Amino acid sequence: MNREQMKTRTKEFAKRVINLCRKLPETREGQLIGNQLFRSGTSVGANYRAACRGRSRAEFIAKLGIVLEEADESLYWLEILAETEIVKPELLMSLMSETKELVAIFVASLNTAKGKV
Repeated sequence: MNREQMKTRTKEFAKRVINLCRKLPETREGQLIGNQLFRSGTSVGANYRAACRGRSRAEFIAKLGIVLEEADESLYWLEILAETEIVKPELLMSLMSETKELVAIFVASLNTAKGKV
């Protein structure tokens, strides 16, 4: 997958997160967790774009590390939503699967960039 495809994929991920957040219950916990998920989920694509504009290998690696952190945090909030049954777990399976794939891709990309392959 090239950079442009990944930019598109992470933008689609952000849109899916936004759509999920729109549907969360208006309870205190639904809104608080939704806010956290919204921030981390939309940050993945924005930070990936910033990483692609890195001026050096070190800057790319640092920014890609942020992308990984945000993707992993998004997975955490999705797990919380599922495990507390704020959202039925089966409704989150597809988005959680995509999040896990993104995390794996970013881990592999970081390892490659660091020369750890």
